[in-house]
Amino acid sequence: MSVPASQRIFLDNNSTTRPLDEVIDLVAEQYRTHYANPGSAHADGRQARRVLEDARESIASLLGAKPQEVIFTSGGTESINLAIQGFLTGAPGEIALPAGEHPATVNSIRRLAARGIKQTVIPLDAEGRLQVESLNQFAWDRIQLVTLVLAHNETGVIQDIAPIATHCEANRIPLHLDCVQAIGKIPFHFQDSGATAVSLAAHKFHGPRGVGALIVKEGARLHPQIAGGHQERGKRAGTEPVALAAGMARALECAVRDRDQRAQHIATLRDRLQQGLTEQCEPVVINGSQQYRLPNTLNISFPGLDGEALLISLDLAGISCSLGSACASGSRDPAPVLLAMGCEERIYRSAVRLSLSFLNTSEEIEEAISRISRVVNQLRS
Repeated sequence: MSVPASQRIFLDNNSTTRPLDEVIDLVAEQYRTHYANPGSAHADGRQARRVLEDARESIASLLGAKPQEVIFTSGGTESINLAIQGFLTGAPGEIALPAGEHPATVNSIRRLAARGIKQTVIPLDAEGRLQVESLNQFAWDRIQLVTLVLAHNETGVIQDIAPIATHCEANRIPLHLDCVQAIGKIPFHFQDSGATAVSLAAHKFHGPRGVGALIVKEGARLHPQIAGGHQERGKRAGTEPVALAAGMARALECAVRDRDQRAQHIATLRDRLQQGLTEQCEPVVINGSQQYRLPNTLNISFPGLDGEALLISLDLAGISCSLGSACASGSRDPAPVLLAMGCEERIYRSAVRLSLSFLNTSEEIEEAISRISRVVNQLRS
């Protein structure tokens, strides 16, 4: 018997978040009032353009960028693809990236193999952090681009990007950061990061789905990947989504304004969830660094169980969670990042990801501990 929707507990916020009510209201109002094409020269078009540019300026200011560096896209996947393919020169070369990156990155690079682009893999340690000492052995003269997730979507592990940014700057190599999970959860300043480009998506910080951005350092050469008009300064063709951009800006304003308060609340709930499951579901294993991770993410293994069977049982118990990236849903392969960390099969086969938001309550977490523990113990028996 399924659990009523009102009693379900949503712990899959790394896949998407619930849009804020004020964001929904703003987007709806913009659709009603500023529906004109922002590329049109008439008064209605100019008003829509003003809304779009206000959103661009707001996002740039909040993230330490210049307005002209913000390119609106349809979301994180497009932003990642645009960066990876847009920075390449066309000549054979190499892309450096850590093992276990997001499918948007991995599959985008895979498509470039026919062009002679090869991969140089940056190894991870057992906690999912970059083994930065390996950078000294790279053939930097062959590398055309470095790309990596700042905060991993499956483990929540946050990388120290300073060493790799130093190598990229010294060798004049573009550095792309997948900040889709990081933005809105941890402090980030584009100009101070050392990155050439960063990708973000509004629906990861309680904004609307269908809009994101690629922030590209002024002066960097980025080749457009969509043929069409001259929108977004010729970097991304297609009529700009004015209402969604406005909603994205509002959601980011709220996320940055309340970030510290949200993070403290979420981390407290996450730690309580980890503590409760550790006490009631032994044995358990926490995957990834517990010191350097997002405040909302808990990747946890229950040795002896099958992750897919556990996921189904938790869904029936009214717990929404995942095995990892929603973009890899349907794949029976183990999470690549857990393999890259050297996890044993009994660990990566029994792992689930529980990801919280500031909308979760302490009452929900206590109930989640009870439901998850009951399911785990029943499956083990």
